[in-house]
Amino acid sequence: MSAKRSPPQKSKPKPRRRSASPTPKPPPVVAHSPLGPVDARQIHLVRSRGTPKRGGGQGGEAWTIEAADERAGTVFINMIDEPPLGSHASLQIFLNRESQGRQIGRHAYRAACLASQYDVIYAHMRKSNIASRRAAEEAGFEDVTPEDHTQLILRFIRDGPQ
Repeated sequence: MSAKRSPPQKSKPKPRRRSASPTPKPPPVVAHSPLGPVDARQIHLVRSRGTPKRGGGQGGEAWTIEAADERAGTVFINMIDEPPLGSHASLQIFLNRESQGRQIGRHAYRAACLASQYDVIYAHMRKSNIASRRAAEEAGFEDVTPEDHTQLILRFIRDGPQ
């Protein structure tokens, strides 16, 4: 008589080991502009076509930021569909290194929101990005981050908070 063999059992995957060291974060960028703040009246947005991922896609908008007649960066809005908000207008801003720390961001955030076709706009950023958070809040954004969410979510409503 032959012994009956049982089918080979699949081994369960081992649980992932947690790292003992924290995930390295990008180094902080310190804005050291000897030029000082730019007057809000010297900051202008010039509408541009954008690129597919930077305001040029369906429902997107893009602008070049000019401060004192010099290019200072770009700001754009994309329509995205991501949790926890679903489909929404999402604003991103990028300032040239020389333009950082000169209060250009706060004026560009607000100018882009007012020039946009959208009444409600969200900004997503790392919770550690204090400078961007401060600039967005100065422009009228408010923190609406869900308690368990990893990124900071700020919201701008054209006619103020509701």
